[in-house]
Amino acid sequence: MTEKFTPTWLVSAIYNLTPEQLKAQGIKAVLTDLDNTLIAWNNPDGTEELRQWLAAMAAAKIPVMIVSNNSATRIARVAEPLGLPFVSRALKPMTKELNLALKMLNLNANDVIMVGDQLMTDIWAANNVGVRSVLVQPLIETDQWNTKINRFIEKGVKKSMLKNHQELNWRESIDN
Repeated sequence: MTEKFTPTWLVSAIYNLTPEQLKAQGIKAVLTDLDNTLIAWNNPDGTEELRQWLAAMAAAKIPVMIVSNNSATRIARVAEPLGLPFVSRALKPMTKELNLALKMLNLNANDVIMVGDQLMTDIWAANNVGVRSVLVQPLIETDQWNTKINRFIEKGVKKSMLKNHQELNWRESIDN
């Protein structure tokens, strides 16, 4: 039951992923959720830590693409100043837009990683496409109203998933 919600890794924050770790896993690009993964949902300008992380990815020639259920207007407010490509209205956990992201990057599922803060959207979508995934802790503890519903449902799913996968624990990297 919980297999479709089980991430490959649990990492405290997206900013802990380094080009070296990604390359060691054969990862050529990062697909990322937006709110509470890449930025705090209430801070569309991001942080200096975000800009440094993106600079490290760019220097290593590892593209970062936002794949979000948000509107194009909402995502563009963040993505355009950072020079990031994006896919909007992804309807995760459905797979159409995640497959579009792979096509845009001209990469296969095994070449990318999906990073997100929600099991029932980000991780489920990644598993549906066959992409390795990282569940991160939300950047801040508050959420938009619509995400609060998912978080409530997700609590039980996460508890069951962690019980069934005791090898998973929160880490600072994806190093094996």
